[in-house]
Amino acid sequence: MADRLRGLIPLIAAALVGAAVLLPLAAVIWRAGGLSPLDGRSWDAVWFTLWQAALSAALSVGLAVPVARALARRRFRGRAALVALLGAPFILPVIVAILGLLAVFGQKGWLSDGLALFGLPAVKIYGLHGVLLAHVFFNLPLATRLLLQGWQDIPAERFRLAATLGFRPWTMFRLIEWPMLRRIAPGAAMVIFVICLSSFAVALTLGGGPKATTVELAIYQAFRFDFDIGKAAQLAVVQLVLAGAAALVAMRLTLPEAGFGGLDRIVPRWDGSRLLDGFWIALVALFLLLPLAAIGLRGAGALASLPTSVWQAAQYSVCVSLGAVLVTLTLALPLALSRRRWVELVGLLGIASSPLVLGTGLYLMINPFIAPWDVALPVTAAVNAVMALPFALRILRPAAAQIEAEHGRLADSLDLHGLARLRWLVLPRLRRPLGFAAGLTGALAMGDLGVITLFADPDTATLPLQMYRLMGAYRMDQAAGAALLLLLLSFGLFWIFDRGGRARADT
Repeated sequence: MADRLRGLIPLIAAALVGAAVLLPLAAVIWRAGGLSPLDGRSWDAVWFTLWQAALSAALSVGLAVPVARALARRRFRGRAALVALLGAPFILPVIVAILGLLAVFGQKGWLSDGLALFGLPAVKIYGLHGVLLAHVFFNLPLATRLLLQGWQDIPAERFRLAATLGFRPWTMFRLIEWPMLRRIAPGAAMVIFVICLSSFAVALTLGGGPKATTVELAIYQAFRFDFDIGKAAQLAVVQLVLAGAAALVAMRLTLPEAGFGGLDRIVPRWDGSRLLDGFWIALVALFLLLPLAAIGLRGAGALASLPTSVWQAAQYSVCVSLGAVLVTLTLALPLALSRRRWVELVGLLGIASSPLVLGTGLYLMINPFIAPWDVALPVTAAVNAVMALPFALRILRPAAAQIEAEHGRLADSLDLHGLARLRWLVLPRLRRPLGFAAGLTGALAMGDLGVITLFADPDTATLPLQMYRLMGAYRMDQAAGAALLLLLLSFGLFWIFDRGGRARADT
């Protein structure tokens, strides 16, 4: 009976995930009434979505190559902190980063003030170039981390042999480093392409008019401004096809490593220009740190004067975040422990969907029965849980497989099954990945500006939405204070969960 229940729980979790993704999509397809031809504005949104995603991926990976190579070749004080900083934009709330970018690169930002000293015109950030700037800010660190891992995986003996043979820098790059880049860079670019396809907050704040409208932004406009549910549903189907196809291509582009492994020894690099490497390292550090510094400097003085609505929105955001963490871990744990491969694939469905597409379907399902804004916060938490589930599974499943490989036979011989196995064997050894997955989910849900824009009314805004409203009202000082509060809450939640998972994890 216990073994049957143990096998049934992952199936129930997979069924819940499948229903949470497929039922809203079915509602969207049904409401679209078939795939009628798109109008001209919709086609413009499709082409702009593909164009900006392709450019963002190309720029992010192209700039990441010299940065990752410089970090792989140089050892300096603060290198570990800089590499750790490269992971921060992934959990940084999008709306916070956008405000920081506006403070540095906007028309009244630091860069424009510096150009004014030389009589040069101010920078215009809105439009395609603003969208690209924001996407590079978020995805350059991700691409750098992926490529840096590829450089570190090259056996050190190859560089030692190259030194013995007197290879020039270009020869070393062509024979040793280029094969690694050819294997990893396409997959990294495709992952970034998928992320940029579903980017909503960036296009909402920096898009700059009809010529810079993505499909996700067009869905939002059809809902909130035109209340054309049929068009929104039609665009949601298009977004699903684009994101699903790109996700499938991204999963197939990851190629296995060919050749022999090394001895994991670090060899001092002699090739390349120290000055050029230092330039790239300093450039990426400034690019990441200046917007964060701008938020801190401008927002610190406004924290004490924030209106009550901002603090209320912060409470709502914390509740949404904690709810998303609870749902994600409840679903991810049985899916990660399941031995069925297809169960894991069901859990990864969220990566092929977009929050606004799921939100559109849920709106269509809920609207005939209750007012959608009455369930804005639970729906936002549920959609964020589904979207974070693929990341949680990628964190938990390898650790769960290792536990089973190392201790499974002993547990079976001791007749340790069911809840006892979970309590005494699995959970103590999954504390670290569980804490990391919870922290990542909490931070992502805290900073989400997506589904809540479809469901919220003026009284149930989350902190990112309230901050966006302050920006729209040109109350930039209060928006900066709200951004700093959102930043502190996001990183605080991540730290609390991650620290809680690591505390006494080895005892």
